[in-house]
Amino acid sequence: MKALFLNGSPRKNFNTAQMLQKAMDGTKEVGAETEFINLFDYEFTGCRSCFACKIKNSKTNGVCAIRDNIRPVIEKAQDADVIVIGSPVYFGYPTGQVRSLVERLLFPLDTYLFDEQGNRLKVPHKPVQTGLIYTMNCPEELSHKVGYDTLLGFTGEEMGRLYGYNEILCSYETLQFKDYSRYDMNLFSEEQRKERHDTQFPIDLQNAYDLGKRLAERAKGANRPANDCSAPTGVERRAAI
Repeated sequence: MKALFLNGSPRKNFNTAQMLQKAMDGTKEVGAETEFINLFDYEFTGCRSCFACKIKNSKTNGVCAIRDNIRPVIEKAQDADVIVIGSPVYFGYPTGQVRSLVERLLFPLDTYLFDEQGNRLKVPHKPVQTGLIYTMNCPEELSHKVGYDTLLGFTGEEMGRLYGYNEILCSYETLQFKDYSRYDMNLFSEEQRKERHDTQFPIDLQNAYDLGKRLAERAKGANRPANDCSAPTGVERRAAI
């Protein structure tokens, strides 16, 4: 069982990375072989609309045809049983690296075909247990008010549809800096953020650990013939998203 963890934050050791590390620890407990990748170490773009993956009798087999810096990561994702992507939220969306990677991962798996019952077809592959971890400054109540459930939830819904399963976990009102005095701001309270970090963030880390363990247990128990994607399709939303 292989578990792949993709950090979409430019920070390699801060909130998002720490959440992913805990999720990775959870998969290790179940026996997964793990790998952690920082997406900001790679130079790549999103989908280039070449449509090589949609040509009749395409031989891309669900993998983006562009051979660039991120191609080895995409190939590792194809071989993974668990994929967890983490990202801070900037202006209501994941980072550009995460958006670009998601395009490259998901579009080759999707098709423009429907079966006789009107169901959208996808490229056959084994089920993959996927998770999304989002960290943000936004308070939870405000996130619902401004529509983050929809903005951040759509990627999870598509990953659930194309891979077979997805869970979303959010960490709210995260600590931005270790030393707030260096920065020009009065929008956030340093005392409130540090207090929340000390009390809530350990809970968030435990939730991330539980997420990783849960996904690995699902992957371990799945019956995975070569070209069967029969695992239940769905999106579980954790931490109120």
